[in-house]
Amino acid sequence: VVVPHTLGYFGATITSNTYADGKGVITFDSDVTSVGYMAFYACSSLTSVTIPDSVTSIGNQAFNGCSLTSVTIGNSVTSIGDHAFRSCDITSVTIPNSVTTIGEQAFYNCSSLKSATIGESVEKIGNSAFHACTSLTNVTIPDSVTEIEEWAFDGCTSLASITIPDSVTEIGDDAFYYCTSLTSITIPDSVTMIGDKA
Repeated sequence: VVVPHTLGYFGATITSNTYADGKGVITFDSDVTSVGYMAFYACSSLTSVTIPDSVTSIGNQAFNGCSLTSVTIGNSVTSIGDHAFRSCDITSVTIPNSVTTIGEQAFYNCSSLKSATIGESVEKIGNSAFHACTSLTNVTIPDSVTEIEEWAFDGCTSLASITIPDSVTEIGDDAFYYCTSLTSITIPDSVTMIGDKA
């Protein structure tokens, strides 16, 4: 049975936690509105999650250390917390247009992640958000992003090209450090600051 690390951080109360048809089933007394801090931290058997449209936030470390290979993020989520999916086994992720914030190390060390589509409301790609995503070959940065923070794509050794939109004004320290396959990058006139070892 999947036992959430923290029981009170869902915006609803757990009424039952059972196991049926090979799956852990958690039942709540109302719609879940948040996945709180460390809610499923290190649930090593958790491989798939669908986050419903009722959820507006994914807390810090919510799925850190899970074996997630598949994740669907609902269209009402506005924030993805620090370390939220750190070290998960997901191969692709679509961040919906409702999301404005991707936290620090949100997808840190997701070494199987090959493709990331970032929603059109995200304003900042957080510190080390995609650090050491060694399989990442394709990422789309939307026009809403104004800042790519330090270490954002550090160690993405399979990333071969990237286009930075005209909205971006700052590229942080080490943002693309050790992206050893990166052969093409387009930096627009809007960028006024490029950090050390970017």
